[in-house]
Amino acid sequence: MRAYFLQASDMSLELREAPQPKPGPDQVLVRVRAAGLNRGELLKHGLTQPGPAKIGGTEGAGEVDGSGERVEGIAQEGMRVMGRLPSSFAEYAVMDKADLIPVPANLSWEEAAATPLTFLVVYDMLVQQGALKKDEWLLVTGVSSGVGVAALLAAKALGARVIGTSGSAEKLAKLSALGLDVAIQTRSPDFSKKILEVTGGKGVNLVVNNVGGSVFAECIRCLGYEGRLATVGYLDGVMKAEMDIEALHSKRLRLFGVSNKMRNGAQRGVTVEGFKRDFLPLFASGKLKPVIDKVYEFNDLPAAKARMQADAHLGKIVVRV
Repeated sequence: MRAYFLQASDMSLELREAPQPKPGPDQVLVRVRAAGLNRGELLKHGLTQPGPAKIGGTEGAGEVDGSGERVEGIAQEGMRVMGRLPSSFAEYAVMDKADLIPVPANLSWEEAAATPLTFLVVYDMLVQQGALKKDEWLLVTGVSSGVGVAALLAAKALGARVIGTSGSAEKLAKLSALGLDVAIQTRSPDFSKKILEVTGGKGVNLVVNNVGGSVFAECIRCLGYEGRLATVGYLDGVMKAEMDIEALHSKRLRLFGVSNKMRNGAQRGVTVEGFKRDFLPLFASGKLKPVIDKVYEFNDLPAAKARMQADAHLGKIVVRV
């Protein structure tokens, strides 16, 4: 089969022939139809581990083409599935049964591939950990990123009010048409005054920080009483920040991360089950739908990666396998 290998030393991609994988006892073999791109695995940063090149990709959608003995009755041959799919930049990949999500009939392959990781992360930080409620205020820094756009869409589906920051006026205008309540054009940590004005001095209930350490202190200043701060990305590459302990203490703040890097399958499975229960019906009804920036053909995956590196996208970039 054809597969794109990702080299950890420089995050370059190389198309090679590779043996077709075989599912383990708790896995299904997926004929990959589309795969989503994620910045975290394609851009080199402090958490990138050195090692030999391996097949890239972390999420995708396709048809079940075989299964292990402990998956019987869960996934039938030909079933349309999406989910966390390691090595999805290939014609075939294997998926753990705990990560398996059925694809609603109204989603295309490309839409299905754009859904799993971003919306699972969004479910984790907005619902599972963030406890976002109707009419609460959500701030999303770097709102035009894939996770940022998904957070906006999900929060609006939950009835929350959303403030977003971005350096691009064009992207903010497009997101305002998708329901963004307050758009702040900036790439600097200078937005807390505006946010306190918008919220009547109370601050926001939840912050999704896509940007990183350079805006961390400003995010703390934006939070209201019993506010929550989710750290999900570090587009700025700044991995350390100053902490206002007095604000943490007096406002009874809660700070949490949403990375899956150290979670085991059972822990991820709890989020998957919650997603299927609470979010999947919203996708099936059409109330929630991923925003796709651009779809590339499989041979053009390096160009898709270049678009992500250039920060030219709004929403998800997808490759059709």
